[in-house]
Amino acid sequence: MERRLAAILVADVVGYSRLMEADEAGTLARLKALRAELIEPKLAAHQGRIVKLMGDGLLVEFASVVDAVLCAAEIQSAIATANAEVPEDRRLIFRIGINLGDVMVEGDDIYGDGVNVAARLEGLAEPGRVYISGDAYRQVRNKLDLGFEDLGERRVKNIAEPVHVYAVKPDGGGPGSKTPTTEPQALQQEIRFCTAPDGAQIAYATVGQGPPLVKTANWLNHLEYDWQSPVWRHLLRALARDRLLVRYDERGNGLSDWDVEDISFEAFVSDLETVVDAAGTERFALFGISQGCAISIAYAVRHPERVTHLV
Repeated sequence: MERRLAAILVADVVGYSRLMEADEAGTLARLKALRAELIEPKLAAHQGRIVKLMGDGLLVEFASVVDAVLCAAEIQSAIATANAEVPEDRRLIFRIGINLGDVMVEGDDIYGDGVNVAARLEGLAEPGRVYISGDAYRQVRNKLDLGFEDLGERRVKNIAEPVHVYAVKPDGGGPGSKTPTTEPQALQQEIRFCTAPDGAQIAYATVGQGPPLVKTANWLNHLEYDWQSPVWRHLLRALARDRLLVRYDERGNGLSDWDVEDISFEAFVSDLETVVDAAGTERFALFGISQGCAISIAYAVRHPERVTHLV
């Protein structure tokens, strides 16, 4: 199988399922128009090759990482302009991740960690933003009139080494420019993975500073989507404003392993034990919602010395 070094761009639409549920025909028409009139011409201008379309997303290969980052910044700027006249609940907002890495080539498709890292960066990115890897940043930092924000190292699923992440500043200013942020936007959660006793990988997130507060997982959580959701984000960001908030995805959903043999109450309690140990929280308040209530109570009974409050 052929190998080569490439700049890989992965993009998708934030909240696409919600948009499709609200207006399937209109959303699909707007997405097709946006691709044809804005995204594809910019990709062509920067010599980007569309490897494949994935529903609301796309995978693109560039020979130059400079072209990839500049193209992504131009796409996000153009989309923001196009969205100005669109009602907020109908806007198509993209997240983009870019990595420079080795890829395996089979026919027209590409595979490997180089692609996987770009996909993880896209998943981490805030709506309307471009996140790039440290390898990509080192190649573009002095070659583009763009500002970059250092977000530090992040652990991402199925990648052994932490990935250093940089965000392209949305105002497009150079390194000395300021990026205006509101208080909720300034909070950046960090996602890590830990391993349960039976080998299942459990994803957990930490955000904020102060006394630790652990939210027990309940069914259909997703660390990234809940953080952006108009239903949950105001609550989560308020909880993290003056605390260290620790959340995790239950086994079987979200960013945690889906293909697991043991889906039981005992496994759920064990996962909570694994997460709090991995996060290094010795004593903490425990917050349970819905299914998380019973798990929180069981944990508090087993470890009363560690739970300061039970909500």
